[in-house]
Amino acid sequence: MAMLLGSWAQADWTLNMPKGVTDISQEVYGLHMLTFWVCVIIGIIVFGVMFYAMFKHRKSKGAVSANFHESTKVELAWTLIPAVVIFAIGVKATYTLADMYNTDDSELTVEITGYQWKWRYRYLNDDPNAEVSFFSNLATSRDEINNRLDKNENYLLEVDEPLVLPVDQKVRFVLTAADVIHSWWVPQLGVKKDAIPGIANEAWTIINETGTYRGQCTELCGKDHGFMPVVVEAVPQEEFDTWLAGKQEEARKLAELTEKDWTMDELMERGRQAYQTTCAACHGQNGEGAGFPALAGSAIATGPVEDHIDIVVNGVNGTAMQAFGAQLSEVDIAAIITYERNAWGNNVGDMVTPVDILNYNAGQ
Repeated sequence: MAMLLGSWAQADWTLNMPKGVTDISQEVYGLHMLTFWVCVIIGIIVFGVMFYAMFKHRKSKGAVSANFHESTKVELAWTLIPAVVIFAIGVKATYTLADMYNTDDSELTVEITGYQWKWRYRYLNDDPNAEVSFFSNLATSRDEINNRLDKNENYLLEVDEPLVLPVDQKVRFVLTAADVIHSWWVPQLGVKKDAIPGIANEAWTIINETGTYRGQCTELCGKDHGFMPVVVEAVPQEEFDTWLAGKQEEARKLAELTEKDWTMDELMERGRQAYQTTCAACHGQNGEGAGFPALAGSAIATGPVEDHIDIVVNGVNGTAMQAFGAQLSEVDIAAIITYERNAWGNNVGDMVTPVDILNYNAGQ
C-alpha cells in the first residue's frame, strides 16, 4: 500500500497543456483557455437554466405544461449568439494559424528526417562543406527498459545527441521521413508536425528561454515508436556558435578518419559502440535477434564480406532492414561490419576498413 501511495503521489497529474516558451505556444495556450472558459460559461448558463426550470416547475409543485408554439425571437437568439461566439473564436484562431505557418525571415534552417526509430538533424548552410548532420538516438539503457535497473527521471525522454538551437532566433524546420510517417512534437515549443516520406512539411519556432525541452514521436511508426524521443537544447547565440563550429570540426575530423590506418581492436571498439546505438534495438545486444533475424552465427555475418557490406549499405527491400549508407559514415559502417563478423563467437577474422566502404560505394 505504501508503494502504491508513493507512486500515486509522484505521478504527474497535469491535465492542461503547457504555456510553453515561445510566443506561438503561449498564443495557442491563450486561445485554448479562451475557448475553454467560453464553453464553461455556456455550460453554466445552459445547465443553470435547465436545472432551474426542472426545480421551479416540477410536477410536485403543481406545475402544468404550457401549450405554446415557436418564438422567432428565441430562435434568433440561440442561433445568432453561438454564431457570433464561434466567429470571434474563429477569427482569433485564423490569425494564430497564419502565424504558425509563416516561416518567412527565418535565420536558421534545420532539416529533420524521421527514421525507424531515430531522428536525423541537418543544419542547412549555403556552403555545403559547412553543413552539420547527425542522428539523435534514444539514450535510455536497455537495462532500464528491461527493468534490470531503476528508471531515471527522463526515462525514454533522453538522447545521445540533442537538437541544439539558439534562443531569440527564428528557426525554420523542414520535416520529412525516410521510411514511414513520423511526427515531431515538442509541447514547450508549440510545434507538432508530421514527417512524411516524399513530402517536405515546414514549421518554425523562436525560443524565448534557455533550457532543455523534451518531446516524442506522436505517430505510430512501428514497434519502437515509444523509443523515439525528441530533445531540444536552447542556448545563447554565442554558445550555439561555439557548438556549431565544434560540430563542423568533428565532421572534418570524421572525413579524415577514412584515410586512417585502423587496427582490428580500434574497429571492434568503435563498432561495438555504433552497433549498440544503431543495430541492437532490432538485432539484440548480443546479436541474438529481438524480433528480427539474429546475427550471431548467421549466414550474413559469417558469409562473403561483399554481401554483408551490400546489406548494411543498401538494406533489403520489402523488409525492416534499412539502408544505412545514407545514415552512417563510412567509418561507422566499416566498424559495425567488422564488429558483427568478429563478435558473439562469429570470429570470421576479416576486417573491413572505411576505404573498403568508399570503394564499394564508388563501384555501385
